[in-house]
Amino acid sequence: MKKRLVLFLALMLTLVTGVATMTTTTANAASDNSLAKVQKKGTLVMGTSPDYPPYEFQATVHGKTKIVGMDVAVGEKIAKDLGVKLEVKSMSFDSLLVALQTGKVDMVISGMNPTPARRKNVDFTHTYYQGGYSIVINKSDKGIYKDKDSFVGKTIGAQTGSTMYNESKKQTSGTTVKGMTSVSDLILALQSHKIQGVAMEKPSAQAYVANNKELAAIPSNFDLSASDTSASAAFAKGSTSLVKAANKSVDQIKKQDLVNKDYLPAAGKYLKTNTVNTSMLHYWKAFLTGVEYTLIITVCSVFFGFILGVLLSLARMARGGVFKTALRWLATAYVEFIRGTPMMVQVMFVYFGLGLIVNLPALTSGIIAISLNSGAYIAEYIRGGINSVDDGQTEAARSLGMSSGATMRYVVLPQALKNIWPSLGNEFITLIKDSSIVSIIGVSELIFQSNIVRSDTYRGVAPIAVIMVIYFVLTFTASRLLNYFERRMQHD
Repeated sequence: MKKRLVLFLALMLTLVTGVATMTTTTANAASDNSLAKVQKKGTLVMGTSPDYPPYEFQATVHGKTKIVGMDVAVGEKIAKDLGVKLEVKSMSFDSLLVALQTGKVDMVISGMNPTPARRKNVDFTHTYYQGGYSIVINKSDKGIYKDKDSFVGKTIGAQTGSTMYNESKKQTSGTTVKGMTSVSDLILALQSHKIQGVAMEKPSAQAYVANNKELAAIPSNFDLSASDTSASAAFAKGSTSLVKAANKSVDQIKKQDLVNKDYLPAAGKYLKTNTVNTSMLHYWKAFLTGVEYTLIITVCSVFFGFILGVLLSLARMARGGVFKTALRWLATAYVEFIRGTPMMVQVMFVYFGLGLIVNLPALTSGIIAISLNSGAYIAEYIRGGINSVDDGQTEAARSLGMSSGATMRYVVLPQALKNIWPSLGNEFITLIKDSSIVSIIGVSELIFQSNIVRSDTYRGVAPIAVIMVIYFVLTFTASRLLNYFERRMQHD
């Protein structure tokens, strides 16, 4: 009797679980409006990392710089078939899936392999390209290295977050695996002999070798599954209707062999155009754009950071009453927290974390994050400046009948500002350089633009030398201007 009861309960539990699963699946399917949402807004936002030719890279088209490549052509095909426009957003490779999961992009196409680990978090289309992997080495080392097993005691590089990075760590023994976010950084590290090889997709390896006579490619001989060597478009988990629609386009691409017939040859033409003139002067517009964004971020961040710093410093110095005590503790906690966490993490949190609530553009997110960070440091400068003003100044102002607010505004703060001007100037100069952090979320400041130029021209050192000079000119000019105003303040 007990056995029958147990069997009956187990059967009922299985039935209930099955019904619940079916209900959940049906509800998810019913609530899936991913396709309708994209068609309603009229754009399909594609995330990619444009430093991986011939998959995706930047080229000059009709006098304008745009992202091109095999993957972009795939994205354009999908968008066209959906009846919408394609919008391409660029960012670092290891930020792409985060951007997809937080709704910053609708789709990711960036030579991404549909591995089982990734399938747990995102949905993939059918495979649109089946490739393989090679290891790029310096041509002078061609007789030394044969495949992945030749790098014992040496260092292999791979793009952080990529399949090759994970497989290089798994399938090599006695080899150091170094990850970098940009392939152009890896090539530079290879040419400067910081690493001995770079594992990457065969088409990308062929592109780098074809455009750089100092490089060579060797077989990788990694033991890889079909999913590890294929490329698919990624969508947010549960975007069933959108994936089905995209699969129709992908199936047409495979059936008509568009990748090999049209997309790769077109990418090759862009690559040849890029390498016709690789002088840094040819890319002056890219560097000018980088300067423009760097200055926008710096000026806005200093402005808002100063306002926030004043409020925080006054809050930290508030005394008396429950409200003022709570305000002081909150301001202190904010300053300590911001100063105790890396700015890069703060930038990513504002862009991706707050992006779940408010869809902020990358530039706006960068300005907000750096302003919040700068405000915490400026608050301490101002607090120190206020404390440096002699108490007799406050007492004299109050004896003349000025209120505490008026005393702070007209007597204490102007003197404090004069005392902390060198520190504020140093903060401004520091922000010019720290603005480079926002390149991780795809803002086109100097570091981002230099990475694009490096991937376009296959020249590793020259773009870095150019932005070093540009940063020096910016900081030197800012320093001279700040010194001028400091002398004026000293004479007033």
